[in-house]
Amino acid sequence: MSGVLSVPIASHARPGDVLAWVDGRPVAAGTFVADVRRLAARLAGHERARRYVVNACADRYRFAATLCASAVAGRVSLLPSSRAPAVLAELAARYPDHIVAADADLGGGFSLRLAVDEIPGVETAWPPPLIARDAQAAIAFTSGSTGVPLPQVKLWGSLVDGAFGERTGLGLEGPADTVVVGTVSPQHMFGLESTVMLPLCGPFAFSNAHPLHPEQVAADLATVRGHRVLVTTPVHLRALAASGVELPPLACIVCATAPLTEELAARCEALWHTRVLEIYGCTETGQVAARRTVDGPWWQALQGVTLEERDDGFWAGGGHITAPAPLADRLRLRDARTFLLEGRNSDLVNVAGKRTSLAALNHALLAVDGVLDGTFFVPDAVQNGGREARLLAFVVAPQRTRTQILAALRSRMDPVFLPRPLVLVDALPRNSTGKLPHAELRALARDHVERRA
Repeated sequence: MSGVLSVPIASHARPGDVLAWVDGRPVAAGTFVADVRRLAARLAGHERARRYVVNACADRYRFAATLCASAVAGRVSLLPSSRAPAVLAELAARYPDHIVAADADLGGGFSLRLAVDEIPGVETAWPPPLIARDAQAAIAFTSGSTGVPLPQVKLWGSLVDGAFGERTGLGLEGPADTVVVGTVSPQHMFGLESTVMLPLCGPFAFSNAHPLHPEQVAADLATVRGHRVLVTTPVHLRALAASGVELPPLACIVCATAPLTEELAARCEALWHTRVLEIYGCTETGQVAARRTVDGPWWQALQGVTLEERDDGFWAGGGHITAPAPLADRLRLRDARTFLLEGRNSDLVNVAGKRTSLAALNHALLAVDGVLDGTFFVPDAVQNGGREARLLAFVVAPQRTRTQILAALRSRMDPVFLPRPLVLVDALPRNSTGKLPHAELRALARDHVERRA
């Protein structure tokens, strides 16, 4: 595929093939192609044609059609981290040469707006339009979990190659009636790759839904027919497993965005008689490697991707990765394509001369019976009243006391790493992909200090 100059927006062979499920009904590939062509014509013919399209569609079908239409029209999709007015306004100011595509009223007074709430339509068209492999298709943004979100340009050919690499790496070579249901936003890199590009290139189908709560996930899975693939995050998976809801048969579960414990993966496989697969990657590179969690800690790089250690850390390149890029994690390489994750470069902590990682501490915390969610955090000196910073932890455990949780942690870690304090909260400020932005954790820590003052 890499030697081809242009590739189609979808790999489906016939216009009647099911490409999506929208509100419980199948939508054919020919309908999607007609929708894309119509949107592309509107973008190209807009009286004030703009280079960038802020793709703020909540509906996954409308997002996918807008993404493809923008590329067909020679525009670049901007993928906002959320549809909050402040986030969209900041993005619009950063890229003034833009038009906003949305399927709902966003507020904020955006002057140029492309409404896409009328699709899917009733027309059909064929064949799928071609897009140059070297076309700038999208700009994704890092999560901001460790700082300010940074833009990352994605070429159409790289996105396509990544989808084929994911399909092979996860063993999703068929059947043709595979359908993807995702709890992650399509604007996030994992959601873009696994709930939009993977189905388009599969060729599979995807659901337009974006369920969050366990009952919604079960209901949306039940509305589609075929070999179901659930694309989700550890925080959603943990809530699903704890809820006791029954799920329709699952071909597999694909998980990313945060570490997944082997215990949770094994529990989910037993509950729903399926396989739990993980993707490792980042916005800078896209997906890098895959594994079946219960098979052990080793990751296998996706097709063509290799890892290497340099003086400044670990880098990934090859395959669908346009140019070698540094990773934010420490690895232990067995060879250029097999590795262990040993934690993020930024999460090493040193207390009383002893070192560990926040990843290891969070793993121990989430393994405590009754803990539904939780995270360790290192407050800065100002938040800690000017004293030497100490570890604290925010924990969601409605059926457990601080004393019970601390007693369980004492058997799992050196006492110097026990959180002081351990703060029980109703929920953590996770974003739509299950990540915890650093700014939100700092604010939570500051609020706790102010309440104690």
